Amino acid sequence: MGCLEGKVALITGGGAGIGGSIVERFINEKAKVCVFDLSEERLALLKQKYDDRITTYCGDVRHYQDNEQAVSSAVSAFGKLDIFVANAGVFDGFTKLIDLKPDVLSEAYEELFSINVKGYLFGARAALPELAKTNGNMIFTVSGASFYPDGGGTLYTASKHAGLGLIRQLAFEAAPDVRVNGVAPGGTITELTVTPTLRPYCISKTSNDRKESIKNRNPLKIAMEPEDHVASYVLLASDQSRAITGEVISSDGGLGVRGLC
Repeated sequence: MGCLEGKVALITGGGAGIGGSIVERFINEKAKVCVFDLSEERLALLKQKYDDRITTYCGDVRHYQDNEQAVSSAVSAFGKLDIFVANAGVFDGFTKLIDLKPDVLSEAYEELFSINVKGYLFGARAALPELAKTNGNMIFTVSGASFYPDGGGTLYTASKHAGLGLIRQLAFEAAPDVRVNGVAPGGTITELTVTPTLRPYCISKTSNDRKESIKNRNPLKIAMEPEDHVASYVLLASDQSRAITGEVISSDGGLGVRGLC
């Protein structure tokens, strides 16, 4: 414990799920953390739990000004910014393209890409000047769907492929001052929100059904929890990975070796 001591991190979507687990682990590793989330209630609970080890900003990643203000909140509270984790995201509930009428498709596209892609672009642009001052790094939460089909529907998979492209291009552009990497979780037991327009197209599953589905989709036969992924974020955020940029750690139960199963 303590490999992030002296570091300051900004984490989007840090109020729950994988983001919440990243916040907890970074604090345990002695980092100071600014949590950027849409829910005032979740942020209040985190502030009550962690007190002066965190600061919070309630806002929407779809708005550039909110991203700027979140960066300013981190710097104002802790003096600098070393790590930016772009994690806020939404899901499409495995909705197939053929099932979407053009007007629904247009609205669903705006809902999903504005968070999963535009939100990442806005956050990266807002954080980049401060990260350049500290030779810091960015970490993007992508997905098994960034590499393979059937990790979501058409919109989600396309958005996560876009995230992968962002990592690679930005690692090139930001070098040598800022490292840019990603973590690609596989199916995880978390409350990833389906966009409002696509909720009527989703088939509701019980918790046990979801676990069994995830287990059957990866070679290790595990239903992953948010905590299973956080060590990858810690490694990429730390100085121990100072030679790594433009890479993605797959934390997905081995999807890349499943072959024709």
